[in-house]
Amino acid sequence: MEPHRIPSVPDSMYYIPNFISEEEETSILNKIPQNHWITLTHRRLQAVPAKLTATNTLITSTPLPPYLTSPILPRFTDLDIFSGAPHGVNHCLINEYLPGQGIMPHEDGAAYHPVVATVSLGGTVVLDVVEKGCEGARKWRILQEPRSLLVTMGEAYTETLHGIQEVREDCDLNAETVANWGLLGDREVFVASGGVNERTTRISLTYRDVKKVSTIGSKIFGRGKT
Repeated sequence: MEPHRIPSVPDSMYYIPNFISEEEETSILNKIPQNHWITLTHRRLQAVPAKLTATNTLITSTPLPPYLTSPILPRFTDLDIFSGAPHGVNHCLINEYLPGQGIMPHEDGAAYHPVVATVSLGGTVVLDVVEKGCEGARKWRILQEPRSLLVTMGEAYTETLHGIQEVREDCDLNAETVANWGLLGDREVFVASGGVNERTTRISLTYRDVKKVSTIGSKIFGRGKT
């Protein structure tokens, strides 16, 4: 993973462009159930296989569906991303962002093993990352291209917040303003556009390991503690 580390961001964030192919992206998008969306004020989402309880517990007897596991999870294994997680990967949050939609700065928190892996589908977006709890905190912009993978762990997971601005265009995109500029799959697209990304519909697949799993869930996954 070291060649994919994003410079300047606290350890550790990694960016891999073209993590999946265009054909794989289309296949996943076509298989997302259209009758499972939960509509929120600024976006809609699906929690797979289930949403967490009020005590941040995953209660389910259903594993992740095949369209969310193949080919993505074997590639996580090849990269050794979730090797220290007690259950591997047991949860995926599917978020849909239309142009102009975003999410306030937040953290993933203690409900999860401190590793998160996000696959972006459809559109490009800027993720804003900021240090927690201090005036004059450092900030970074991470450009997430379609079919890319962003992995956050370590200090980057515990000591930063991340959010998406509610804008229709991401502007001023260049080597000085984008932390992962040197890792992008196609920088010339943004050079040609004058540093502007006009947003289109984007769907993110956020993979995590929920720490607390019910007895039923623990038996199904075959490992881990309740």
